[in-house]
Amino acid sequence: MRNAALTLGVIGGIIGTIVGVVTFGYVQFIDWFGEIDEIAGQVGNPALIKAVSFAAPLLAIAGGAMARSQALVGGICMLISAAGMFYAFGFGAFTMFPIGMCALGGLLALAARQPDAA
Repeated sequence: MRNAALTLGVIGGIIGTIVGVVTFGYVQFIDWFGEIDEIAGQVGNPALIKAVSFAAPLLAIAGGAMARSQALVGGICMLISAAGMFYAFGFGAFTMFPIGMCALGGLLALAARQPDAA
C-alpha cells in the first residue's frame, strides 16, 4: 500500500504542477495585461490561486516521497494537497486526476499499518 501511495502522490503532484503552472501563469498574465472583456477576467482571489499553485503540488510530491517511511505524515500531506487543489481550483476536467490521485494516495498511506516487507 505504501508503494501505491508513493506512486499516486508523486504522479498527482506532477500533474498538479502542470495545473499550477498554468493557473499561476493565467493570474500573472491578467495582472500584467489586464482583463479582456468577456474573454478573460481575473479570478476572485489571485493570492490564493498563486499560493495553492505553488504549495499543493509540493505537498503532494513530498507526501508521496514520505509514504514509505512516514506514512502518517505523508498521507496527511497528500490529503491537504488534494483539499487545497479542490478548494482553489474546483473539480473539473483538468483537476480531477491530481485531486483524485492525491486523495487516494493519502488514504492508502493512512491505511498502511506497517512498512512493506523488503
